[in-house]
Amino acid sequence: MKSTKIYYKKLKFKNPILVVGLPGIGSVGALVGEHLKNELGAKRFATLYSPHFIHQTIMLKSGYTRLISNRFYYKELKSSTLILLIGDTQAPTPEGQYDINEKIVRFFKHLGGKQIYTIGGYSAGNHYIQTPRVFGIATDKQTKDALSQKGVLFGQTNGAIWGSAGMVVSFAKKNKLHAACIMGETGALEIDANAARAVLEVLKKVIGVNVNLDNIDKIKAETEKLLKELEAASKPQEGQGATSFPYIR
Repeated sequence: MKSTKIYYKKLKFKNPILVVGLPGIGSVGALVGEHLKNELGAKRFATLYSPHFIHQTIMLKSGYTRLISNRFYYKELKSSTLILLIGDTQAPTPEGQYDINEKIVRFFKHLGGKQIYTIGGYSAGNHYIQTPRVFGIATDKQTKDALSQKGVLFGQTNGAIWGSAGMVVSFAKKNKLHAACIMGETGALEIDANAARAVLEVLKKVIGVNVNLDNIDKIKAETEKLLKELEAASKPQEGQGATSFPYIR
């Protein structure tokens, strides 16, 4: 394998919309992508392999193994086709990010797609966010206005967006496609189901899908229970000093 390759079944889609949910801050994108795939019963039709990914293979419960990859799934909706991109990892190098994300956008454009939403987390500090806000950046006024009407906040973030969540949006603009990055407010957690839930509530309105959020709520409840236990354990007992616990990240 000399370069990034996408192997796919040649299918025809009506008005495809791409949602990119890859690993990143708070695992927000990965949680959203996996949840949509599972709840909608989306089917895989393409797989992206790249020498830019880390040199690992995944051990499966079946006793077999597979190469690290990113995978495309589809689900036919009433007036469009939802395309989901999820995966094991992102490229760890700038060269890999440029190569892979440009190929993702060109592949989606080849499918006839014009609208892309990437999902990410927006770090708001070292504390757990009880009521996450949803922020956004967009390539055009039409996309920005449509998301603003669904509760996405624009112009309230700063800094840079690392990885596919930002790069795909930039390459979409270069290829004259509409795109936006939708970010759940997160902090202090490696896996933030609360932020993912906030983004899912927005996506349900934007894409027009009705998905059950029970599994996300379960992860959220388990996380909050653990945080309360850690907080209680860290309080000093009578006659003792405070106990030090590692920062959760």
